[in-house]
Amino acid sequence: MPYLTCYLPRKPKGKKMYHISFFLICCCLFFLVIPHSKLSTIAATSVDIIDQTCKKCTDEFNVISYTVCATSLQAVPVSHVTNLQGLALIAMELALGNATNTVSTIEKLSGNKSFDPFALVCLKDCLQLYSDAITTLRDAVGAFLREDYDTANIWVSAVMEAPTTCEEGFKEKEGEVSPLKNENYNLFQLCDIALCISHLLKYSGSTFLARCSAT
Repeated sequence: MPYLTCYLPRKPKGKKMYHISFFLICCCLFFLVIPHSKLSTIAATSVDIIDQTCKKCTDEFNVISYTVCATSLQAVPVSHVTNLQGLALIAMELALGNATNTVSTIEKLSGNKSFDPFALVCLKDCLQLYSDAITTLRDAVGAFLREDYDTANIWVSAVMEAPTTCEEGFKEKEGEVSPLKNENYNLFQLCDIALCISHLLKYSGSTFLARCSAT
């Protein structure tokens, strides 16, 4: 089998680079961990793997939404030809994309003069939380690619504090409605999904995949 060399883009000078290319990471992981002889079998069972993974996660983690899990993973083309490692990485990259987009959303909302001073302070706090979450998620992806799953899980767990703290900040004032409710919910869900898949990978990956392939 020919070797596949994965080139990561250089960080442009003077510009922030929030995360590595989603497509590039997934392609690198996919070709490095899956033998070419098994591609057809994986392609045929990938939908079942996504479905059963999300069902398993929903059963083990009551806060995980099956709908969010299934629709999020299935919306990414490479998820249909990958394995548990790929699914966990995809969930982390989706969380990273969510956090990055939310930073842009917060920056736009902060310029909205219709928000009262309390809400603007909350948005400022959320901006810092999400900015830190981006850095932590990048570190988590790096650790995962090194197969340091324990460290990746610790960092993903830490990121879950960002949406929780952000949402609770708005609740400190009676009647205040969080304009980031959906973003906070989705980031929490995606991180929890990544943690669940990593758990399956660490403790029962081979058995779980074998069961999926047999269905």
